[in-house]
Amino acid sequence: MRSDITRTVSATFAANRAQGAVRFGVHLQDGVTRRGDLHESGSLRVRFPSPEAEGLSGVFVNTAGGIAGGDRFDIDIRAGEGTRLTLTTAAAEKVYRAPGPAAQLGIALKAEAGAHLAWLPQETILFDRARIVRRIDINLAEDASLLLCEIVVFGRAAMGETMRHGEFVDRWRLRRGGKLVFAETIRLDGDIGAKLARPAVANGGVAIGTALIVPGDKAVVERIREASETFGGEVGASCWNGFAMARFCAQDAARLRADMMTVLDRASGAAPPRLWLN
Repeated sequence: MRSDITRTVSATFAANRAQGAVRFGVHLQDGVTRRGDLHESGSLRVRFPSPEAEGLSGVFVNTAGGIAGGDRFDIDIRAGEGTRLTLTTAAAEKVYRAPGPAAQLGIALKAEAGAHLAWLPQETILFDRARIVRRIDINLAEDASLLLCEIVVFGRAAMGETMRHGEFVDRWRLRRGGKLVFAETIRLDGDIGAKLARPAVANGGVAIGTALIVPGDKAVVERIREASETFGGEVGASCWNGFAMARFCAQDAARLRADMMTVLDRASGAAPPRLWLN
C-alpha cells in the first residue's frame, strides 16, 4: 500500500512540473538585425519589446511564475553573421524549494562571424532548500563578441530570509573558433549557508556574480579596476585566452547589481537593459 501511495505521489509530482523551451536565431537584413523562425513551448516565452536602429533586444518571460524542483527549461539562441542581439529577463527568476529532483536549466548561445551577443538576465534568487542544475554552453566565432553576466542570490535578505540548505550546480563551457577556452563547474550543496559563511568561499556574502567579456584583454581589466573604490562588494577581474572575467561577491543583491552595472559599462560602454533600471 505504501509503495502504491509513493508511486501515485511521484506521478502527480512529475505531471505538475513546468517545462519550457525557446529556440530562435537572428540574421542581417539590409544591415538590420531581424528575427528568424521562433519556436516556443511550455511556459517559457520571449518578447521583442521595441525595435532598435541596428540591433535587436529580447526579453524572456516565464509564465510559470518561477522554477521549482523537477522543472526543466531550455534556451537555444543563434546570432547570425554580423548581427547584434541583447537578451534579458522580465524580472528576477525565483527558484523555490524542491522536495524532489533538482530543476534543470540549459542555455546554449552561439554567435557567428562578426556578431555581438549580450546575455544579461536579471538575478536568479534561490529560496531555502531550492535545488537547480544549470548548464551554459557558449560557441563563438573567432571574431564574434560576447557580453555575459549571471547573478545568483542565496535567499531574500530584504525579507529576512536565508538559504540554509539546497543544491546549486553551475556548469559553464566557452568555445571560441571551435576551441575550448574556458570550462568550470561550481557545486554548492548541503548546508550552503554554512559554506557561504566561510572566509575562503563568500565570507558571509549572499550574492555572487560573474561577468564574461569576449574579446577581453588587460586594457578591459584595467578599466574595471579603476572603478574599484566605487564597488559596494568584492570584485576581482582578470584576463586570459583572449577574454576577460570579473567575479563578484556582496552582502546583498542590490550592491552586487550596482557593481555589475559599473563593470558592464566599463567593459562595453553600453547601457544595461532598461528593465535593469526598474
